[in-house]
Amino acid sequence: MFLKNSFPVLLILISLLINPTTMKAQNIDKGDKAPVFEAPASLDGKEFNFTLKEAIAKGPVVLYFFPSAYTNGCDLQAATFSESSEEFKKAGATIVGISADDMDRLNSFSADPDFCAGNFPVASDPEGEIAKSFGLSFSPAREGALDNRGELINHGFIPRVTYVIDKKGTVQAILSSENEGISPDEHVKKSLEVVKSL
Repeated sequence: MFLKNSFPVLLILISLLINPTTMKAQNIDKGDKAPVFEAPASLDGKEFNFTLKEAIAKGPVVLYFFPSAYTNGCDLQAATFSESSEEFKKAGATIVGISADDMDRLNSFSADPDFCAGNFPVASDPEGEIAKSFGLSFSPAREGALDNRGELINHGFIPRVTYVIDKKGTVQAILSSENEGISPDEHVKKSLEVVKSL
């Protein structure tokens, strides 16, 4: 009798276990190991496969999630990272941006002399899976949203959050515009300060 009545409950429990959309993303905090990932990326308009594990092997990594290429805050942030890229290199750090933009948009953005200028790669996370592995939200595409060039933004959005990861793969700092009100260019200044202190 018990087994018969509990069958619907068991089905619900099983569906929760095997359906990834019902699982809550695990928040990553300072002191946690950063989830390693691979993603298609672009550097100066040339596509390659970015792996966080390989980047960490070379030294600290500044991983910054951004909502969309060719939008005001993201343009400012990319340009500021580009202008400061030599300072990050001197500190032994790798910069990588990541958004839900497709590779066509990122190829253009990564080579654009006004923004990334070929100074660091940007990677594509079209379904927000990498963002979710860091505990970040993923908002659906907004109907009719246009970028600064007047082109349709046809992807979802990841919040602006920067992670500074040391050469052991440990998160040393988390900078969030949403939670802390940090401006796009302040992400660069603050993450550089952390990198220099490692």
